[in-house]
Amino acid sequence: MTDTYEPSLRSEMRLAKSAIGGLREDLFTDAFAFRPLPPLPAGHRLVRGLPGRAERYARWFPHIALVGFTCVVMLAAADRQGGPYGLVTALVIGIPMVMTLFRPVGAWWLSTGALLFSGTLLSGYGPWSPGGFFSHLFVMLVVALRTRPRVAAEMWLLTGALGVFSGLFLRTFGAYGSGFFVADLFQMLILSGILLFVVLAVRGLRESKQQVAAQAAVTEVERSRRTVLEERTTIARELHDVVAHHMSVVAIQAEAAPYRVEDTPPELAAAFQTIRENAVAALTELRRVLGVVRSENPDAFAGPEAPQPTLADIGALIDNVRAAGPAVEYVTTGAVRPLPQGVELSAYRIVQEALSNALRHAPGADVRVEISHVLGGLGLRVVNGPADRLAKPSPGAGHGVLGMRERVGMLGGEMTAEATEDGGYEVAAFLPVALGEAAA
Repeated sequence: MTDTYEPSLRSEMRLAKSAIGGLREDLFTDAFAFRPLPPLPAGHRLVRGLPGRAERYARWFPHIALVGFTCVVMLAAADRQGGPYGLVTALVIGIPMVMTLFRPVGAWWLSTGALLFSGTLLSGYGPWSPGGFFSHLFVMLVVALRTRPRVAAEMWLLTGALGVFSGLFLRTFGAYGSGFFVADLFQMLILSGILLFVVLAVRGLRESKQQVAAQAAVTEVERSRRTVLEERTTIARELHDVVAHHMSVVAIQAEAAPYRVEDTPPELAAAFQTIRENAVAALTELRRVLGVVRSENPDAFAGPEAPQPTLADIGALIDNVRAAGPAVEYVTTGAVRPLPQGVELSAYRIVQEALSNALRHAPGADVRVEISHVLGGLGLRVVNGPADRLAKPSPGAGHGVLGMRERVGMLGGEMTAEATEDGGYEVAAFLPVALGEAAA
């Protein structure tokens, strides 16, 4: 039996120690710390829809209402007592009520002291005088709304204990009848307990609704992200099925074509090799783009294992276009300097798309590429002459120019794309770069 009793006793002592520690933390540690009541949020139902100045004042409605109610209670207490005692009683009652706006726990301690002082020394009605009791109950309700729920129970118990102590003290000196003391104490504890329970229940219901609303918002965000990811995955799958398959076939056929013909001319073999290299490069670029589309973090594909093209790669791009047949003139002006990665990538893509359009819509035409490094940014100009033969129809035309405009607009630049007087086409763009801004 002793072995069973000792663990139970230790458990009870731990519970008591924990309860005393919680009481000390809630009502004694930093009891008079400054904790101002914030104004109502802008989206509150009492504020929402009001004009500007009215909305600003309406956010302070709880503070104004509490101060107004305190003034009414103070006037009633002063009128009831009358004379200097009435003024002192009004101040003793009103100060803790206003103090709940700034130091809630300290206001309860001040109200408890005021309750004993006004009821015992001033009014002679005992600790549960009408004015002191109702003001103290009001303070407890406000503090219960502003602190954690267990503080309400601790205030209720300590108030009852102090009431018992003060009642016994008065009864000992014959200043307070025992019957009245027991009746008043019982009524006070029952009424205050019921009101505190109702306040905590309303507060718990309100917090539960807020938590449900917050959880619903989080769930909606997660659902939206999942939907976007599913759509991106579907797009990536369709791109892979439609494009990657045909590009793979092109690469394989270009690699096998020289072996199907005896004594293949070197020029033809080189052309097939160029076709294969372009197809393989397109597949690599496509897989990189598909990885970005499938990923929730596109920056994960911007590392060294997936380098993005820059202005330094335009020379290779132009050599690749020249191998396809047209004559391409490449001119660079200005002092070359490192630029932000986004600017260099956009410049490369714009030149790449402009050259692709020239190959597609103006076969056999000469092309001139100009890149100008100026003080305020980077200038691009790709102009081609008229075609020397009929261009084949190109499904989906127009998206390339739109993509170039989007890239330029994203960087805050300007772009023009229009036909020239000799029947050719010109794409001109300017990408601004702030002074001192360099590649990362």
